[in-house]
Amino acid sequence: MKSAHIFLGLAAMLAACQNQNDETAVNLNDRLTYDRPATIWEETLPLGNGRLGLMPDGKIDEEFIVLNDISMWAGSEADYGNPQAADNLPKIRQLLFEGRNGEAQDLMYKTFVPKSTSGNTYGSYQMLGSLSISTDLNASAATNYKRWLDMSEGKAYTTFELDGTQYSREYFASRDADVIVVRLTSNGRPLNLTASISRPERAKISADANAIVMSGELDSGADGVKGVEYNALLGCNVVGDSAQFTLTPDNSWEIRQATEVTLVVSAATTYLYHEQFRKYSKEKLERALAADYQTLSKRHVAEHGELYNRVKINLEGNGDEALTTDCRLARYQQTEDPAMAELYYNFGRYSLISSTREGSLPPNLQGLWANECGTPWNGDYHANINVQMNHWPLEQGNLGELYDPLICLVENSVESGERSAKTFYGSEAEGWVLHMMTNVWRFTAPGEHPSWGATNTGGAWLCAHLWEHYEYTQDADYLRRIYPTLKGAAQFFRSTMVREPKHGWLVTAPTSSPENEFRMPGYDSPISICMGPTMDNQLVRELYTNTARAAQILGRDKAFADSLLADVKLLPPMQIAPGGYLMEWLEDYEEADPHHRHVSHLYGLHPSNQITPAGTPELAEACRKTLDRRGDGGTGWSRAWKVNFWARLGDGDRAMALIKSLLEPAVDSTATQHRSGTFPNLWCSHPPFQLDGNYGGAAGIGEMLLQSHGGFVEALPALPSAWKNGSVSGMKVRGGAEISMSWTDGKLLELNLVGGNAENYRVALPRWSSEAKVTRNGSTKKVQHEVQNGRKFITVERDCSIEFY
Repeated sequence: MKSAHIFLGLAAMLAACQNQNDETAVNLNDRLTYDRPATIWEETLPLGNGRLGLMPDGKIDEEFIVLNDISMWAGSEADYGNPQAADNLPKIRQLLFEGRNGEAQDLMYKTFVPKSTSGNTYGSYQMLGSLSISTDLNASAATNYKRWLDMSEGKAYTTFELDGTQYSREYFASRDADVIVVRLTSNGRPLNLTASISRPERAKISADANAIVMSGELDSGADGVKGVEYNALLGCNVVGDSAQFTLTPDNSWEIRQATEVTLVVSAATTYLYHEQFRKYSKEKLERALAADYQTLSKRHVAEHGELYNRVKINLEGNGDEALTTDCRLARYQQTEDPAMAELYYNFGRYSLISSTREGSLPPNLQGLWANECGTPWNGDYHANINVQMNHWPLEQGNLGELYDPLICLVENSVESGERSAKTFYGSEAEGWVLHMMTNVWRFTAPGEHPSWGATNTGGAWLCAHLWEHYEYTQDADYLRRIYPTLKGAAQFFRSTMVREPKHGWLVTAPTSSPENEFRMPGYDSPISICMGPTMDNQLVRELYTNTARAAQILGRDKAFADSLLADVKLLPPMQIAPGGYLMEWLEDYEEADPHHRHVSHLYGLHPSNQITPAGTPELAEACRKTLDRRGDGGTGWSRAWKVNFWARLGDGDRAMALIKSLLEPAVDSTATQHRSGTFPNLWCSHPPFQLDGNYGGAAGIGEMLLQSHGGFVEALPALPSAWKNGSVSGMKVRGGAEISMSWTDGKLLELNLVGGNAENYRVALPRWSSEAKVTRNGSTKKVQHEVQNGRKFITVERDCSIEFY
């Protein structure tokens, strides 16, 4: 047994995989499994309850467990207003009108930037700390080592044998008790260990009667402003006739002669619990320590499982499910393994359940998992795709209640967004704006570099998510709640968009197409700043249409709604370049990087539905050519987005090729650094680790199996040839109905549509099908279909079963 994991080259890894034993007793597509401890963080196992998280590495002698609290945010609220921006806005626009984009960009670099008199208050998401467990065990002599994550339970395990004794460890972050739990057991030789908690900075370690206490205050970034305070406690329960446990002078738990040890970590911050944070963490610890372990475990598994088990995908495997996950990942590049998509989809939903919950915060760039005090890109919320991608699988994945943190984040940004609108766009600006990034401190100003930070449609994109939640729930009370937010976002664009001189179209200006650049005659360097890029036009069109629809449903603001629909007709149309691809900008500029990771101008294809193969075939074909030009490479999340594009185009095999590209191993001894793809624990590699690719990949798999964005339900719209047989249950469609279905030899045979909030659902017949029978309330009848754009559709009531033939 090797106690350390040395990453192998691909060929050596594949050879090592051949010797693994078969294991088929459980659903292995609910598990990540390994035969050795982790040696890099990106191989540890992510656990979380939506607020607290942990990452055990499974080492035998010195286990290191990273701890997280999603509200561990440095920084503080501040005013980033810069009057120079609004003062120079007319000049910037005039330069753009004259085609002098380079000069407009130079002026923006000097003036259209955030300024804060308070210091560096933006802050960053940070780790809570770490739990260290030191034992007297000889790791090199251990045998039968296994380590796994059971996603259906929300628990991780480590087991091994040493000197005839079986050792076991269990780990979870309880949703019910809201604590972190680690349990160690031995069926022979007693357990001797020490346990402690620590943090790299800003931590004071002390002890009270029954816990080790780690407390501190994060940097607010501003003089005289209090930062987020945190309080974490480590307690323990010990079982054994001769067991002893004491607090050492260096504030560690020292445990001797135990047969069972349960370590409990509770934590809270002032961000979520205000002045009650110490009381909250102490009460949670005391209740957990007083509870029976089995009761804690069963309640957690039940609550986690209620969410996780709502959706099931079954894709035929090839036997590789029995391999360890790192070996399976390596072999996937060489073999057909349809069930690998099942595992990856399950991991995406599992990660959502683990990294957000009602009353908490949305998953950030790393979900809730961080192993340092300075996370990449501040661990914030990038609103030019990343935080949105984090939520793509949510509604279809039957996890609608997990939208609550994002909805609250958007609503809480409105007041700040109103100030940013007037500061950066002038006193005549109405409503609210959010640019390309935000955080828990309601940051809505442009980013520090206008080449990427001046994109001002982040709020519009987030409003699309608010509307999507309504589409699934049909909840009028919720629509009344969000309508002011939708209206305010629309008001901003109505008051700030301008007429470009060539066609008289209404455009955003200044802005950029995230995060791409183009070349113009007369300028040596690439340019980002422009007016009216395709993505902005699509987002504004969608925002105006949704807001007008909301006003109509609620019976209010008719004049305003009519003005939005009138302005929709003045927006630039989507244009096809002479080369046949969809144009990204108003002009057919030369791309500085033809293979750029962002493909923002295809927003209208996905996640929006402004481009569809049936409704706009010419634009759909232009999207296809655009994707061919961009290629299948890019960062991890970029590949994930392309899975969704090809699914919307109905090309399952091309989407499947992107899944394989997304799952390319990111770690290899032949490479000098991590590359794009997937880490051994299935985390997506940008690089570095970003969880949005996992969410985007899971959403893409869902889109391949079920779509409902075009006003109708379509099952298996992009089924790849490799997924010949399978089944799905529990996925949701717009209107709220749950779908279950099965297929054989690529043919959908039956579809069940249960529940929901819509009275009727329009269902597309499979392309091979000519007729359908519907069973409802025990009665079966043949139904007439209608034909539109060459497709056959039937309209059914909810709670029915449809047979196709």
